[in-house]
Amino acid sequence: MPDITIDAADGGTFSAYLAIPATTPAPSLVLAQEIFGVNKVMRTIADTFAAQGFLAICPDLFWRQEPNIQITDGSEAEWAKAFQLFQGFNVDKGVDDLKSTLATLRKRPECNGKAGAIGYCLGGTLAYLMATRSDADCSVGYYGVSIQQYLDEARNIKKPLMLHIAEADKFVPKEAQEQIKGSLSGNPLVTIHTYPGADHAFARVGGHSYVVETASLANQRTEAFLDKNLGRPNRKRPHQG
Repeated sequence: MPDITIDAADGGTFSAYLAIPATTPAPSLVLAQEIFGVNKVMRTIADTFAAQGFLAICPDLFWRQEPNIQITDGSEAEWAKAFQLFQGFNVDKGVDDLKSTLATLRKRPECNGKAGAIGYCLGGTLAYLMATRSDADCSVGYYGVSIQQYLDEARNIKKPLMLHIAEADKFVPKEAQEQIKGSLSGNPLVTIHTYPGADHAFARVGGHSYVVETASLANQRTEAFLDKNLGRPNRKRPHQG
């Protein structure tokens, strides 16, 4: 699948990995990366969504610091690099880049006009912010870090949002989880699923915290949510990862 170039709203350009389904035009997804960049994990997720019938795109959100980051969670050095990028990341600019990606995606002939956002880890928080700041038709966040810092934006949610929360998430304390659930559970547009015993990144295939049963359940819920809000002409098996 190709990498394409996207114009940033404030100038400059960045790359994005594009996965095109066999049948188009199709409903589309903007994928928000983890702290490891647009690596093999994210590209595989995009490819798998394409195999499910979605046009999927994953933009390079670290381009303002260092473009083309593709690291893993396999070494201490890579973790240190990932946290350095995370700490230097501008969330507002990142959301703007996702919005630019969404607008670009909707203009492509392979897109049928319907488009959602989905993210993991850092991207899980960005997916929440896409629900509060963009016109995405729906959004899904997996174990988003620091969502509690942006709960004052919840009043801006106009389209369906699904959040997957790992109850044993080492990066999202219990107090933060309760704040998120307390602020959002009364919103009919928001669906929250919690996973007892699950740690951060439980859906990252090959990761240290990956749990196939938990990931499968979350992914099945995501698939049903996307089908309800975006639709697909040909339904297939749930994605992996």
